[in-house]
Amino acid sequence: MIKTINCIECPKGCEISVEIEGGVIKNITGNSCKRGFNYATDEITCPRRVITSTVKTKDGRVVSVKTERPVKKSEIFDVMKKINGITLSKSVNIGDVVEENISEDINLIATNHIDVK
Repeated sequence: MIKTINCIECPKGCEISVEIEGGVIKNITGNSCKRGFNYATDEITCPRRVITSTVKTKDGRVVSVKTERPVKKSEIFDVMKKINGITLSKSVNIGDVVEENISEDINLIATNHIDVK
């Protein structure tokens, strides 16, 4: 079986063909760099995504957050449950850790500043 994916690692957006036989990658073509090769390998074996969302503050507002690295796609719903359960009681700045180890040593960080009252 051949699966075609579009690489998202750089603006080139290479169309990569991945030949899979018996659940094993046999060949990868179409990538113009090593990053594309790695992306295709990861996308077939263990796809990951950065999660962006918001968390509530104790005063009823929300602040935008994201995982600092991609999370396994199979864990996204579990991570979102954790994110939805967070209520901030302190002010945060861009880059501050909102929740440590939200998934596999991956922190949840603030992507905006908010003063919590």
